[in-house]
Amino acid sequence: MIAALAGWRRFVPASARRRLRPLRSAYVGWRRSRPVDLGAFRRTTPIDPNWGFERGTPIDRVYVERFIGGHANDIRGRVLEIAAPDYTNRFGSEVERVDILMAKDGNPEATIVGDLADAPQIPSDSFDCAIVTQTLQFVYDIRAALATLHRILAPGGVLLATVPGITKISPPEDEEYGEWWHYTGRSARRLAEEAFGEGNVEVASFGNVLSAAGFLYGLAASDLAQEELDASDRLYEVIVGVRAVKRP
Repeated sequence: MIAALAGWRRFVPASARRRLRPLRSAYVGWRRSRPVDLGAFRRTTPIDPNWGFERGTPIDRVYVERFIGGHANDIRGRVLEIAAPDYTNRFGSEVERVDILMAKDGNPEATIVGDLADAPQIPSDSFDCAIVTQTLQFVYDIRAALATLHRILAPGGVLLATVPGITKISPPEDEEYGEWWHYTGRSARRLAEEAFGEGNVEVASFGNVLSAAGFLYGLAASDLAQEELDASDRLYEVIVGVRAVKRP
């Protein structure tokens, strides 16, 4: 069999050989591999099905807060936030007013009720900052939502958005709104640039294979060492952050 594999190069294009190389290496080296001790990960159910909240702060929440906190200077003037003014209160400065957007009635903190994909009732050029965390995966018409966010921002206004990459589906929101999208840094940038224009979008991604696996299993941030949380690998994006500016 090994001899047969050695002669394959004559018949397979170079581009295909690159894709098949890992498979060949795995076949040749399988006898030398050792069993992996998966420990607590050898299970088909999460350790904490509630995102890690039962153990502490969820891993993705650390990344969201890191992104929003890293752009605290943008949270000023009139601010729009989803569901509650948590990040505005924590990181904002010189905030004149905060409005809370909800898609449906029922939240007493909401000052605006409407669908981001179709919200003509929100005046144009109104906000200096829009904080939209972990929301855009529940909007099917994402292009319309980003167009709305661009429209309602004042010239010079900033969108601070985070979206999930590697994650489980959120059952309550999936049943109520539909969980339509999980993102990569590349897809988030392209979509934001369609609305805000090239050169007006910055994207940051957070995560690595350990934090991604831990997040899926429901570990908390405290279950990982700081350097394990901080390690960044673009192939394992847990959270993608988008900063987009509406140019005058």
